[in-house]
Amino acid sequence: MALIDKIVGYKEDLTAIRHDFHAHPELGFEEVRTSRIVAEKLRSWGIETHTGFGKTGVIGVLKGKGPGKTIGLRADMDALPIHEQTNLPYSSTNAGVMHACGHDGHTTMLLGAARYLAETKDFDGTAVFIFQPAEEGLGGAKAMLADGLFDRFPCDEIYGVHNRPNGIPNQIGIKPGVAMAAADFFDINIKGKGSHAARPQASHDPIFAAAALVQNLQSIVSRNMDPKDPVVLSITQIHGGAAYNVIPGDTSLAGTVRCFSSEVREQVRKRIHDMVAGLERSFEVEVTVDIRDVFDVLINDDLLTQGFLEIAEEVMGAENVVIEKDASTGSEDFADMMRVVPGAYFTVGHSGTVSLHNESYFMDDQMLPVGASLYARIVERRG
Repeated sequence: MALIDKIVGYKEDLTAIRHDFHAHPELGFEEVRTSRIVAEKLRSWGIETHTGFGKTGVIGVLKGKGPGKTIGLRADMDALPIHEQTNLPYSSTNAGVMHACGHDGHTTMLLGAARYLAETKDFDGTAVFIFQPAEEGLGGAKAMLADGLFDRFPCDEIYGVHNRPNGIPNQIGIKPGVAMAAADFFDINIKGKGSHAARPQASHDPIFAAAALVQNLQSIVSRNMDPKDPVVLSITQIHGGAAYNVIPGDTSLAGTVRCFSSEVREQVRKRIHDMVAGLERSFEVEVTVDIRDVFDVLINDDLLTQGFLEIAEEVMGAENVVIEKDASTGSEDFADMMRVVPGAYFTVGHSGTVSLHNESYFMDDQMLPVGASLYARIVERRG
């Protein structure tokens, strides 16, 4: 393993930065404090800094010693609406908000790379540091693109990282080609007719209809889709009713669909609408459906993936680099940027084993110099 010594020397500083971000998490498009600190640090290192992209996004631009390619490095900054249960000394001080996906670490790793590159400038071309807001389903990547991200800062290649709590520190993973699923979010509102719970015959019970719909929606995956086309459909919210003795007048459901092709995506959407139409007739209710395209399929560029593998083996050793065989049903809005500029998205394993998006999730700070070293070497070798 050949981490960059200078970056390893930043470890205490990087850890302090990450712990500060962790203690002060902010939800998507609300990353005001985080963005301010990021911009202040970039400017203190002499990096040209731009704020307000995608509302709270930050861009840093650093020119190297000579002409070359422009390499974009991206990190996400937002937290999740989760009440932290880790009992860490630097636990969230913002009740109900937690960095349960490690974006505090991603931001810190990119800051570490930016500091090193600003101090050494031992690269050709230009490095563009992209600190993105609102990755967790709110469209932060699209917001930055809409604000002209790659029009103002054109990049030849872009790279992103995500921590992986697999209990294998320093293991670097990447999946060539299709790597992560597309994701739709959906909301379904069922309007029925309320009544006293003692007289259900006087109602058009929306909860009863919702229960049937939850069951029926699962049949889309098991009975309508080709088993060779992976699909995940999850109901994640049910809201309805406020009393023990009242059948409510309306109920709502929400959830997500994950898949790997536009054809499958359209087929699932059609079946949801078909089932809702049948539900209206069967239960005498009115149903509205809102299905939103939230994440695109993430596709790693073959040539850039190969180039990254060579860099990862140089930094970490071939024994610590894994080519993933299976695509993930997780989703990532970095895919939207990669639709505009070719890129590669990789993972860094660490000692934590609690799942992402869990109230007890823990990130191992030992990975901070690893991610920062990889980011920095990408610029030095690809610029």
